[in-house]
Amino acid sequence: MAQSSSSPSVRIAAVIVAAGRGLRAGGPLPKQYATVAGRTVLARSVDAMAGHAEHIQLVIGPGDDEVCATALAALSPESRARLAAAVTGGDTRQASVLAGLEALAPFAPDIVLVHDAARPFATPALIDRVVRATVDAGAAIPGIAVVDTVKQVDAAARIAGTPDRTMLRAVQTPQGFAFATLLAAHRKARDAGVTTLTDDAAVMEWAGHSIVVVEGDADNVKLTTPRDFLRAEIEHGVAMETRVGSGFDVHAFTQGSFVTLGGIRIPHDKALLGHSDADVVLHAVTDAVLGAIADGDIGQHFPPSDPQWKGAASDRFLAFAVERLRACRGRLVLLDVTVVCEAPRIGPHRDAMRERIAGICGIGADRVAIKATTSEQLGFTGRREGIVAQALATVELPREAENG
Repeated sequence: MAQSSSSPSVRIAAVIVAAGRGLRAGGPLPKQYATVAGRTVLARSVDAMAGHAEHIQLVIGPGDDEVCATALAALSPESRARLAAAVTGGDTRQASVLAGLEALAPFAPDIVLVHDAARPFATPALIDRVVRATVDAGAAIPGIAVVDTVKQVDAAARIAGTPDRTMLRAVQTPQGFAFATLLAAHRKARDAGVTTLTDDAAVMEWAGHSIVVVEGDADNVKLTTPRDFLRAEIEHGVAMETRVGSGFDVHAFTQGSFVTLGGIRIPHDKALLGHSDADVVLHAVTDAVLGAIADGDIGQHFPPSDPQWKGAASDRFLAFAVERLRACRGRLVLLDVTVVCEAPRIGPHRDAMRERIAGICGIGADRVAIKATTSEQLGFTGRREGIVAQALATVELPREAENG
């Protein structure tokens, strides 16, 4: 086992919990297998623990063996030498940690550090603080002071109290414990049918043990949302590049009493003809976003030959494109749309369209520009036979590691 710098005789192991699905991160893989600054989140977490724990036990999701191996392919030989074969986690974080502890039992470490794989930026200094306090007190967790006022609410969302924030801490991992004590506490909770405790300190509290809190680290963030990953990319040295995608769409008029433009239903003496709702504005914007990430076009993802898109609302198409952007850890900076038609008048509906598009994309309306013009009675738009929309989407994407 590795030896703590503060207590040379202490044997230390680590459990890294990597069994979650990480759906809020928005990527095609669970967030622990995503990359930040050219390296996977999981590999970063393993390297962080390898500086203190000689034996590292990964707990992964069912069927994740192959993607886990790929995520760890670039580990240094020193870190790889500390890895045990991964075990499969349970339905809850509590069950997953217990699976990791049981796998460690034959090694009988003195101290175990339990760490969330989604916190890849734990520093040696932070881990050493946890280890030192665990040696002294038997259980220690890192925490940072709460700077916001916190309100306790009742079931009806009415304020029921205001805790003294000077007595509150937002806790992090790794959390350190005497191994035998934590394993016994987890087994006791399992046997009692207590399965929803959200961290290992809560398991120890439930079992009647005390835990000390050491100074945490504000940079030891848990990566949860696309915004977290974007911030991490920026802060850890990967340059962002700006890309611009363009979109163009046209729909002919047919009989009807309204058109849908930018997600807004506008009264008119005609309708637009199309397989979906024929929202020429949202179609152009969708193609612009897809173009910025070089991910095909609206016809590829939502072919008009597919009956499931008959009459579909086009906000679904734009929401899909924005999710594809987020899966690339990208950010939508600006949408600029030009609508070309003689009628209906766009001006009275401009702000409503901006708000609707902004809502679909999850950005502020100040990032959506809607302009309108006519074709001076020239061409098919001048003859009032249809509407054209052109769109530009400006996005920021993390630059590939080899180019960064």
